[in-house]
Amino acid sequence: MPPSGAADIPPPSGELTPLSGVVRGYGLDARKSLGQHFLLDANLIARIARQAGDLDGRHVVEVGPGPGGLTRALLDTAATTITAVEVDRRAVRAITELQTHHPDRLRILEADALALDLAGLVPAPRQIIANLPYNIGSPLLVGWLRQASQWERLTLMFQQEVAERICAAPDTDGYGRLGVLAQWVAHCEFRLRVPPQAFSPPPKVFSAVVVITPHTEQPSSTLFRAMERVTAAAFGQRRKMLRGSLKSIGGESLLARVGIDGARRAETLTVAEFDALARALTAREPHATSSAVSPNDDGDSAA
Repeated sequence: MPPSGAADIPPPSGELTPLSGVVRGYGLDARKSLGQHFLLDANLIARIARQAGDLDGRHVVEVGPGPGGLTRALLDTAATTITAVEVDRRAVRAITELQTHHPDRLRILEADALALDLAGLVPAPRQIIANLPYNIGSPLLVGWLRQASQWERLTLMFQQEVAERICAAPDTDGYGRLGVLAQWVAHCEFRLRVPPQAFSPPPKVFSAVVVITPHTEQPSSTLFRAMERVTAAAFGQRRKMLRGSLKSIGGESLLARVGIDGARRAETLTVAEFDALARALTAREPHATSSAVSPNDDGDSAA
């Protein structure tokens, strides 16, 4: 049952309630604990949805729909289905109005996206399109990169700093573990910069949309875990030379196997060089890479 103040929302047979009315009617004050910042500008939201390309025949998963602005834009595309995953019960109630208008295309799940296997929710071809909660964007992305072969494309909004890190080149300030993992398994493109005033409430920083398109060939789960270990060690102590930062996983010996100078630092290595290190670690310790790094640890202590 909607909370007090929602009585002015029209019945499902009428026009959709304006987003501002949804926010008021369902008491959707953005909560910092959930990393919420809502987009209410329909034109901007439609532009974000277009970054995903032609969605004809696609099954889309949206994480954190909030009042449903992006959900509405996705329902206006040719996507076959949209599955909205939302942990905030207020938002789940709010977007139920959309489900009454699109019962065959929209499914709403009240759940924590970090605890779900999203690829198991919908058939292929599948995409994720989302304005991600600021506080869990990076761990969500790392989890999805582990299963990149399951996704056709990820169109995601992050804080601009995170978006820049995902797309950063070697030897730049933003280059770190997140960028290496993302660029190793996908083509990453910085698409759209969004100012704070576009959100309610406005965050203190700019946001940005990144389009991540997985490569056809993907590493095995064992190799991915090895890459997580290598990048976590290298960037966890990024000011150290590699011979020191990688000491726990082989140091000079591991570096010598792939011809990398131990005096170099993590940010100077290319993605291909990290790939070589991960393969060397897998070859040396084929059973020692089973313990994956926590997705909440981006390994960039000084990023």
